[in-house]
Parts: sequence; C-alpha cells; structure tokens
Amino acid sequence: MSDEQRLGEVIDACTINFLAQCYELYQTPTLGSLVKTRGGDSCQCLYGVVYNILTTGVEPGRKPIARGKEEVTEDEIYKASPQLLKLLKSEFSVLMLGYQNKGTVFQYLPPQPAHIHRFVYLCPPDEVKQFSRSFDFLNILLKARLDVSVEELVGATLRQMCQVYGPEKRAFLVSAGQELASLLSDDYTQLKAILKGLKYDAT
Repeated sequence: MSDEQRLGEVIDACTINFLAQCYELYQTPTLGSLVKTRGGDSCQCLYGVVYNILTTGVEPGRKPIARGKEEVTEDEIYKASPQLLKLLKSEFSVLMLGYQNKGTVFQYLPPQPAHIHRFVYLCPPDEVKQFSRSFDFLNILLKARLDVSVEELVGATLRQMCQVYGPEKRAFLVSAGQELASLLSDDYTQLKAILKGLKYDAT
C-alpha cells in the first residue's frame, strides 16, 4: 500500500465502522469513496465507504468562532491567523463493507475491527472494480443506521464506483439499479429516491 494515496489514519474503531483523521486540513476523500486499511491476523485488508466528513476544533468542546469580519476574502483569515491550521482537524467516518483474505474479497463485516493508527488509503480504480463485481455490499448500505441519509449514501457510493468503468459506466449503473430493485421490491419510494440520484450519471 506504500505507493497508494494515503488519506490519514484510524483514530477510533468498532466492528461496523471507524473514524480516521486526515494529516492536512480539508484533505478528505469524497463522500461515497471506497477506502481501505490493513487488517489484523484474520484478514489482509479491510474495505469501507466514506459516509461522513467533519472539520472541527482540535480541543473537545471548543468550537471555532467567526474571524473574518475585517477580512476581504476567506483565505486572508488563515493568513492573518496561521495558527488556525493547527487548531482545526478534518476527519471522515467509514462504514465497513467487507475485507480481503488470501486474495478473496468478502462483502460482509470483517471478523475484527480496524486497529488504531493504521493508515487509511483511497482504493485505486482496479481495486474498486474488483470490489464492485458483486453488489452484496448494497445490503449492508441499505440496512445501515447512520447520521446521513441511506439513499444519499447509496447514490454517492455508486456514483463514485461507476467512474472507474469508463465506457461501461452505464452498464454498471443499470446492473446496480436491477440489484436495488430486487432488494427494495417492497419499498418503491426508497428505490425511486436512489435511482433518481443515479440518473444523470447513466448517460
């Protein structure tokens, strides 16, 4: 993983998700991005999708305050107070979607959570393709109880994944839509909301 794009490192983890902190302010992955971190003894690699992004103060309970009243642009705020870069942090939350062991990808929760301080990487296009050959991960996404809309997260994830398919983008989204139609056969409203978010990417 040394040659891949490192996004940050794990600072909190449990069975279903983990929280990662970026090294640079605002340098977070995109909502719906497939990311990975090294696993423990029982698996080589853990996969997950970014479902929330947060920039806040480093000190717990101390929120940033408005500082730009006398400044012309937002950039000048940081120029006038360069210490702000050390007082703020950017984090992203990741929902576990699967893991790899001995070269095989499994799309269900890994046997153990991520380790603290493990590096987190953006999955390269070929690995996104390998992972998305199966749509079993959609079942995990649809049943997740998160602070963000499930419909928005499913849409964002599929939009991110389809970017690596080039001319086959439409075929990938059609297949994903068919799988969603099967999973949500009793919830047309939710299905319609997700498919609406994919429509502009299907061309």
